[in-house]
Amino acid sequence: MSVLSELNVGESGVLVALDLPESVQNHLMHMGFVPDALVTALRRAPAGDPTVYGVDGMEIALRHETATAIRVKPPEAAGETNPEDEITELVEAAR
Repeated sequence: MSVLSELNVGESGVLVALDLPESVQNHLMHMGFVPDALVTALRRAPAGDPTVYGVDGMEIALRHETATAIRVKPPEAAGETNPEDEITELVEAAR
């Protein structure tokens, strides 16, 4: 797990938690920063702050300080499956 500010431009992460005051959390959640949302770092200002992130079809600029308080995890690779799920599916198909 990492924080949103650590994403390089072009990288994505899945939102895990907002470690921010409730008023800021509510504001960001209304704009699409909800658990399990895919967030992508789109571009960074020339001085490095703020960074524009894409979430749910919107582009939102966040300061480094705010992005540091947003926890993300790596997105699962497309087509990646859990081996236990595959075994369960095979057992069910054999019945």
